[in-house]
Amino acid sequence: MDPNMMAGLNGLAEEDQAKMASMIDQLQLRDSLRMYNSLVERCFVDCVDTFTRKTLQKQEESCVMRCAEKFLKHTMRVSMRFGELNQNAPTQD
Repeated sequence: MDPNMMAGLNGLAEEDQAKMASMIDQLQLRDSLRMYNSLVERCFVDCVDTFTRKTLQKQEESCVMRCAEKFLKHTMRVSMRFGELNQNAPTQD
């Protein structure tokens, strides 16, 4: 978990901190699964054309690889940008 998130919980009782940390972990897991499912669905719809074989055809496989790479690069860039914006945001003290 992000140490900055935990720093914001310092005023809470230890039990409440544990509950909040657990909730944050669950939300992060849920968001990760949503991102993964979105990636799978998007790349499958965009790349898989035929269902004549059990395995992907060469062009389908390369399309899926490109699609996944673009999606992950985009997600990483957006995450980095949010981090930059979060660092520059005024704190509420």
